[in-house]
Amino acid sequence: MADKVDLLSLDACALRGRLASGAVRALELAEACIARIEAREPEVQAWAWFDPDFVRHQARALDAQRQAGRPIGPLHGLPVALKDIIDTAKIPTENGCALDQGRVPIKDAAIVERLKAAGAIIMGKTVTTELAYMQAGKTRNPHNPAHSPGGSSSGSAAAVADGMVPLAVGTQTGGSVIRPASYCGVTGFKPSFGAIPRTGVLMQSPTLDTVGVFARTPADAALLSQVLMGHDTGDAATVVAPVPDMHGIATSKPPVKPVFAFVKPPGWDEADPQVHAAFAELADALGEQVFEAPLPNAFGEAAAIRERINFAEMARYYYRYSKEMEALGPRTQEALTKGNAILARDYLAALDWPDVLYAGLDEIFERCDAILCPAATGPAPEGLDFTGNAIFNGVWTLTGVPAVTVPAFTAENGLPMGVQMVAARGNDGRLLRSANWFHNWLTEAGE
Repeated sequence: MADKVDLLSLDACALRGRLASGAVRALELAEACIARIEAREPEVQAWAWFDPDFVRHQARALDAQRQAGRPIGPLHGLPVALKDIIDTAKIPTENGCALDQGRVPIKDAAIVERLKAAGAIIMGKTVTTELAYMQAGKTRNPHNPAHSPGGSSSGSAAAVADGMVPLAVGTQTGGSVIRPASYCGVTGFKPSFGAIPRTGVLMQSPTLDTVGVFARTPADAALLSQVLMGHDTGDAATVVAPVPDMHGIATSKPPVKPVFAFVKPPGWDEADPQVHAAFAELADALGEQVFEAPLPNAFGEAAAIRERINFAEMARYYYRYSKEMEALGPRTQEALTKGNAILARDYLAALDWPDVLYAGLDEIFERCDAILCPAATGPAPEGLDFTGNAIFNGVWTLTGVPAVTVPAFTAENGLPMGVQMVAARGNDGRLLRSANWFHNWLTEAGE
């Protein structure tokens, strides 16, 4: 049997190769993850639902499939954690909300069906903030349990960061993938809007909601995203188009070094001085590969516009929850109250902004492979009630562009801080290749 510590130290791409060759059995990896969860869960508290026997049952079936010589999927034997707003048949999906306690769907979400078809092990359900908004859950930052893991995909980020699983799925409506990934020191990837179907996922804001992934590296994120992407008739935001080819990102190299545009997004002055200093050093180290580019003035309105759309749609899609408002946390109540007060004319006018703002990025994207900016205003905040400031994320969610964060810096208190990269809509593969180059460049520089 392979050594558990060795297995947990491998990234998903390396594990995939060993599982496919038979050097590692699915049950061996599953047992290693189970042991890690049982050892660390009392402190990290990343899981909303976890059943070791359920995991073992899947692993044994996958091992039998391979041993019988039947074809295996691209994620054969890889454990994947799911944010607890993603429906799972016969398994609780409670949306982090007391009003949904005991809710058990009868059908899998579209992405769960794809994961199963690809041979992934559904490891369990990870903690989400209440209804995927800002009312914090129980999860703690694996690097320091006195600090927030971020939100709303708190459990997914923490589970990957702590080595409980190699891969996890979350969602982002403001900054719910990129920010917790930065706080927890892992790679978080939010693809282009509509790239991954949301059928069977709690709907908060159909204009903004985007399924994303957590992994150790950009190559691992590409491996998982490739399986999840593609049209689904249940989600009108998805389009009938070829899935971006992201195979081989781990081994392929750009023909030339990628060029980055360093952008100081709205809210730059709110960032920790450590962020300012880190990005100054990074720009100096990248040299001719980076140039500074200002965003159009209109981007100063982006945060307010995104919030207006989010709150108005939240009031519509969470109407059934608002009928029992007293059962919800104060942050959720406040958002629903604000959403109910938004005038129809203001909401409809806000819907024009995403494409207007995106057009303002054309000139920048023509000159670079990716925009480079902070993933968060600083390291994870102390305390568990506040999930952090999403000012550096919401603008990219609003414009529907793909974004990825890569762990890059360590704050004075020892907590990680990430670098966020952004590309044009549909350029998900190009973005992840640039991020993978950056990840390798950082690794080589640290050796």
